[in-house]
Amino acid sequence: QVQLVESGGGLVQAGGSLRLSCAASGRTFSANAVGWFRQAPGKEREFVAAISGTGRSTYYGDFVKGRFTISRDNTKSTVYPQMDSLKPEDTAVYYCAARPAYQPVVPQGSGYAYWGQGTQVTVSS
Repeated sequence: QVQLVESGGGLVQAGGSLRLSCAASGRTFSANAVGWFRQAPGKEREFVAAISGTGRSTYYGDFVKGRFTISRDNTKSTVYPQMDSLKPEDTAVYYCAARPAYQPVVPQGSGYAYWGQGTQVTVSS
């Protein structure tokens, strides 16, 4: 079983940057692909980015357009989305989620078995 704790959210002005963290505990964290999703009030949850268990493969939502970079340090059992050039429309609660062990990355939230509590990102204009 995997437990996830997000951190790093906060208030930033448009054009600024944030680095989120997802700290995980589990038997073999490297076996779990990790995705990030976000949800703004009144909107559907959407896929942000994901990374394979090894970190060799990364995937991004279309809206990212090169602004975000996801990485992981399996020694620290942590995944880091680096978010640059933030826009007001990026404002949302950001969640990290883990796939069941050894299952590949998918962009659908329904494919993730473990979820963190979320961290608020607010981008002012």
